[in-house]
Parts: sequence; C-alpha cells; structure tokens
Amino acid sequence: MQPPGAQQPPPLYAPGNGDFTFVSSADAEDLSGSIASPDVKLNLGGGGEGGGEFIKESTATTFLRQRGYGWLLEVEDDDPEDNKPLLEELDIDLKDIYYKIRCVLMPMPSLGFNRQVVRDNPDFWGPLAVVLFFSMVSLYGQFKVVSWIITIWIFGSLTIFLLARVLGGEVAYGQVLGVIGYSLLPLIVIAPVLLVAGSFEVVSTLIKLFGVFWAAYSAASLLVGEEFKTKKPLLIYPIFLLYIYFLSLYTGV
Repeated sequence: MQPPGAQQPPPLYAPGNGDFTFVSSADAEDLSGSIASPDVKLNLGGGGEGGGEFIKESTATTFLRQRGYGWLLEVEDDDPEDNKPLLEELDIDLKDIYYKIRCVLMPMPSLGFNRQVVRDNPDFWGPLAVVLFFSMVSLYGQFKVVSWIITIWIFGSLTIFLLARVLGGEVAYGQVLGVIGYSLLPLIVIAPVLLVAGSFEVVSTLIKLFGVFWAAYSAASLLVGEEFKTKKPLLIYPIFLLYIYFLSLYTGV
C-alpha cells in the first residue's frame, strides 16, 4: 500500500522475441566465433556516380600511409604540354621555313609573296639549316671552312645589325641573323652550276657575280627600308661585301 501522491515505479522491461537475451553458459552449446574485418578500399576518383571506382588497398600501401609515406604512392596526372611533337617543342615550323625559302629565292615583288615575313617573323632553325647546308657544299676540299662560315654568319650579321642601328634603322639582331642566313640560298643554287661551268672562266665569273647580286638583293630588299632614305648605299655595300666573302669561302677565290 503506497501513500497517495507517490509515483509508481516503472514497469520491468521484458525482452521480446526480436530482442537479445542473456543465457547461461550451461544452456549455450558453442558461442565461439570470429568477426570478419572489412576490406579497406581506396577511392581513386573518376569513374561513376558514386564518386569513382574503389580498389582493394594492399598491406604495404596501408603500412606506408600509416607511417606518413603516402606521398610516395601519389601519381601525377599527365600534362598535355609534355606530349607535344618534337618539332613543336623546338618551335620549328616547316611550312613557315619553306615559305621563307621561296621568298628569298624569288625576291621579285611581282610574284606576290609577302616577303616581309622573313624580316618581321624571324626564326633561328631555318637560317641555321641554310648555313649548315652551305657549309656542307663548301666541304669540297675545305673541311675547316665549316666553323668559319658559321662564325662569319654570326659576326657578319652582328656587324650589319650595328651598322643598321647607327644609320637609324629599326631592326633587331634576330631579324638580321635570319635574313642573312636565308639569303645564302642563291649561293647554294649556283654551286652545282659552278661545278659544271667551272672550266669556263668567263661563264664561271658571270655566274658568281649573278649569285652574289641575287643574295645581296634578297637581303638588302628586306633589311634596307624606307627609314634609311639616302643612306641605303651605306648598308647595301657591306651586305654585298659579306656575300662576296661567303662565296670566296666556297670557291677559294
């Protein structure tokens, strides 16, 4: 009998069929067993709507990550810039070089070539290839002349550049180097002709003069602009002498 106003104690909990119950060791036959550990999986990203494909991580990988060496397992994504072709990596445009060669070999304005591209868009590999090819042509009994031709190309272009700047021309050294190099092409063209007509002194001399005038005109028409006005001969003359010297390295004159 409880006094009035006193709270009733909560009813005792009786487990149902779906709940767990405690059993005595006598009633339990064999409760031994093991708990299976879940596979540790690594998310590599990518893949599907669930956040990517999962693969099982090896024991060695887990060990490295626990020791703080997980950075050894990182794989960098491929950079598209590392897969460029070799010519593009070296900034070599064969179509551009071929067009510039045509502009030098055919310097007449009536042919419709945009010859200013040789000066306004200079490159290094095209002129270097022309100079090396001229050096190979000059190897006929004069192996030592190769390094000397490259030296004359570099320092001769530097002399023309300095002279052009002194005379008030707006030209860069790279532009002069490219124009002087490309303009050696006429001397390469006349080289096989000289082998055939070399026994005829008069014809050989005319061919040499034609080649030098051709090369000098190709270079001077690109380097000597309207800004020189009355000073054009002061720049054309050393260009002409430079190609005479180039020809002398080939012919031995």
